[in-house]
Amino acid sequence: MTSYWCELAWLGGPNATQGVVIEVENGRISSVTSDQVAPPPGATALAGLTLPALANAHSHAFHRALRGRTHGERGTFWTWRDLMYRAASGLDPDNYYRLARATFAEMALAGIGVVGEFHYVHHRPGGGAYDDPNAMGVSLAAAARDSGIRLTLLDTLYLHGGFASDAPSGYAPLLAEQSRFSDGSAEAWAERVDDLAATFTGPTTAVGAAVHSVRAVDPTSIGVAARWAADHRAPLHVHVSEQLTENWECTAALGRTPIAVMADAGGLSPDTTLVHATYPSGEDISLAGEVGANCCLCPTTERDLADGIGPSDLLERAGARLCVGSDSHAVIDLFEETRAVELGQRVTRMERGVHSIEALAAMATRNGYRSLGWKGGGALTPGSLADFTTIGLDSVRLAGADADNALASAIFTATSADVHHLVVGGRPVVVGGKHVSVDVASELDSIISELMAS
Repeated sequence: MTSYWCELAWLGGPNATQGVVIEVENGRISSVTSDQVAPPPGATALAGLTLPALANAHSHAFHRALRGRTHGERGTFWTWRDLMYRAASGLDPDNYYRLARATFAEMALAGIGVVGEFHYVHHRPGGGAYDDPNAMGVSLAAAARDSGIRLTLLDTLYLHGGFASDAPSGYAPLLAEQSRFSDGSAEAWAERVDDLAATFTGPTTAVGAAVHSVRAVDPTSIGVAARWAADHRAPLHVHVSEQLTENWECTAALGRTPIAVMADAGGLSPDTTLVHATYPSGEDISLAGEVGANCCLCPTTERDLADGIGPSDLLERAGARLCVGSDSHAVIDLFEETRAVELGQRVTRMERGVHSIEALAAMATRNGYRSLGWKGGGALTPGSLADFTTIGLDSVRLAGADADNALASAIFTATSADVHHLVVGGRPVVVGGKHVSVDVASELDSIISELMAS
């Protein structure tokens, strides 16, 4: 058994609790006690505010290579996408392992204990399979394991190049750059993912399903992915209503909005996560709320790509559970993602306190774990996964915080640089602000320089 003494800890509610002792056994929290003025003998002292580990519910690890290379140009999501495809074209199982390991380790430094990797770079450039058809997914699973954080590998179905009103199917063929993303059919995808799930589901790794988008997957094939997820009791994620153009084209081609298409195809349930949902209709919001679907907001990416600000308040009020992700990794900082949800509403609604402090904290922790299928995570309670992070309160950003305002201070002023400690499954991953096994900055610099020079 291992013990940790937390100067302050968030156990729920709007405020932190002082002097909390967390005991860990076999990767889970065995007990939580408060009002312990000093660390018990043998306990590791954690100065500052301890939270459940943060959950990054939406990631594309290879996008980390684009940071600083795409932000200053004019254009839209669609022009940015061309640059992203060029980065994807240089990936192979070896360099993707190196890039993902360093990126996941950067997440650990930011207090993230679990990541949902929305994985669609499956095959060789040109679309041919590797000797192991799951070689790229295997690399991602190894990268997460070696970085020390949990992974839900959201293996992504990708079949079409977009809507095409003049095509008999209503869909355009894949672009050359997209060919390595596709298995050719939903049935072939399901067969490959069956093999992946049988091999790599374990204590810190889970396999889930994803539909890339309604523009890339037809309704019949969405049904195949939804049934796979239901049969395996796995999460199902989908990019949806990220841009107005997507909504217009989907409605013209299929007569329904993307979220309604997902619902009609059987792809909307409590285990579904709608990623972005920036432009849902009133019906969409009701559909998501009625089933208690998850909605993952990625404000730093949505701002960077000029996508817009979604109605998080209406989604939450309808019954959807909100979580956050760093998506394209313009930054990896879930404190920034979380406060941006609230601050975006303040800008559009001209009202403060749209989301409560407790709700915001849940978005970054408990809701994200649930979205990724780790229903025993995201809380500091007996029986929960022993995943927690500690931020220091001694930086200029957080100086003056106390038990009454530490949580609000963390949500609205902390950054990833304030993370001092991360424990995942009872094992230290970050200690004193440093990763226990990865020289993160050096490894990122090396692999990104190599990848982007090729």
